[in-house]
Amino acid sequence: MYILGINAFHADSSACLMHDGKVINAIEEERIRRIKHWAGFPIEAIKFCLEDAGITIRDVDHITISRDPSANIIKKVAHTFKNLVKFSSIYDRLVNSRKVASIKSIMARELNVEESVIKAEVHNIEHHRSHMGSAFFASPYKESAILSVDGFGDFTSTMIGVGKGNKIEVLDSVLYPHSLGVFYTAFTQFLGFTHYGDEYKVMGLAAYGKPEYLSELEDIISETSNGLFKLNEKYFRHPKEGVTMVWEKGVPDIGTLYSSYWIEKLGAARTKDEEVTQRHMNMASSMQKLCEDTIFRMLNHLHDITGLDNLCITGGVAQNSVANGKILANTPFTRLYVPSAGHDAGTSIGSALYFYNNELGMDRIEPMYSGALGSKYSKSEIENILEEMKLNYKTYPDEELYDKVTEEIIDGGVIGWFQGRAEFGPRALGNRSILVDPRREDAKQLLNKKIKKRESFRPFAPSILKEHVVDFFEEDDEVPFMEKVFVIREERRKDIPAVTHVDGTGRLQTVDATINEKYYKLISAFKDKTGIPILLNTSFNENEPIVNTPKEAIDCFLRTDMDMLVLENFIVTR
Repeated sequence: MYILGINAFHADSSACLMHDGKVINAIEEERIRRIKHWAGFPIEAIKFCLEDAGITIRDVDHITISRDPSANIIKKVAHTFKNLVKFSSIYDRLVNSRKVASIKSIMARELNVEESVIKAEVHNIEHHRSHMGSAFFASPYKESAILSVDGFGDFTSTMIGVGKGNKIEVLDSVLYPHSLGVFYTAFTQFLGFTHYGDEYKVMGLAAYGKPEYLSELEDIISETSNGLFKLNEKYFRHPKEGVTMVWEKGVPDIGTLYSSYWIEKLGAARTKDEEVTQRHMNMASSMQKLCEDTIFRMLNHLHDITGLDNLCITGGVAQNSVANGKILANTPFTRLYVPSAGHDAGTSIGSALYFYNNELGMDRIEPMYSGALGSKYSKSEIENILEEMKLNYKTYPDEELYDKVTEEIIDGGVIGWFQGRAEFGPRALGNRSILVDPRREDAKQLLNKKIKKRESFRPFAPSILKEHVVDFFEEDDEVPFMEKVFVIREERRKDIPAVTHVDGTGRLQTVDATINEKYYKLISAFKDKTGIPILLNTSFNENEPIVNTPKEAIDCFLRTDMDMLVLENFIVTR
């Protein structure tokens, strides 16, 4: 049985394919179209999934989409008329709803086939149930509490529930216009970061400040009697005006969310070209602290009503790795699972898993600890490209490869590392990565000069052999998807300054030999030479989506000052 899962008509469009109880591939549309957060119908991702599996749309038994236009319909209509929401906002959603309702016809047109050949039944899976499915049904837990929290999806921003076996029970939810994700995005816009997805920049900026504005912010979010939260609507434009979201050629754009009350309370908003000052850093710190406190309060309530010690967290706000790293210390939960794609792209997998388990009642899949679900290329395909481009390259067996690469890293080289399947989700996890020596004091400057050219306050991440986490971090846990930030032991910070953030933390990825053998062996070779079981790992890109193909990796190498490119066992030098 084949199940095609999609996230469509929203940012971070994606597709995945399940076959007989296994997720066999998944990819975000942005990786193929080369436009960050690409929004719309993920036809290129769908084509990849089908071609990669060697099937056609005729072979698909079920199609799941992580949108349900009928969800909360009465509440949607009531809110619209009560608040006289702008017609333009309503119209946009009606158009999207009609598109969701005509998936087969759109797919037939895009695939250039007759609609009659698509035998699969289409299943609309509500947005947050899709999020919850992406976490719980991929987790190792037989029972777990679940929190899904993001901007909005199907008129809901937050959902709590319980997963048991192959069923998820929804316990409660937070509806439009109240949203922790919207709060974070509004503040991100207020601080002058206006592009879709810039929230992670503010999370990094927060480490440079102190939460000195908490008293000014305390009336923006308040706890409700059911242990969840609500927004003070006067601080936001969307309750009356709706959320204006448009995309031109796939580029998502959200209208301004904060109202004039923010300016009255906090002073002028930062313009995007204005210098980032300590005031802005303190605001970011205050906003991050308020977000964390709200999450911890909801989770303590969730633990009270479920009594479960396992937790799955998902949704766009689950990409807040700083908050994730503090959850076990600030709540009674003892185990935490976050999927590789907690944001909306992950709902393609989530909708498929929810349907497979919750609707069909099938047995659970094996826990997902690898995000390597995307594109892959054979050695012959790579060598053909290298020959066509007349590049200087040489092939090495594994052990020699690790020796050559680690020597270059130790000598100060910046390495492009392209191996196996591309990762699904926003993080490079050792398959499409740029690697640097974590011992270098100047690594950030080196990377930004040669390749990244990004804001100085944004940190770089450590990939660490999983058995050595306790030697370098105050917490000891498996973090396969770089989804948590932990405090680095004070005595070890001097050993790995390149991956130690200003507040003494690091957003780590634990590397397991059974999941990514080649990356594990590379780090092990570096450890054997230096005593440090860590490499600095950042995404293989230059202000673009992470590279997907060997050609894109080569192009990035050629237009930057990267020192070495490794494509499987081929090393390319200048």
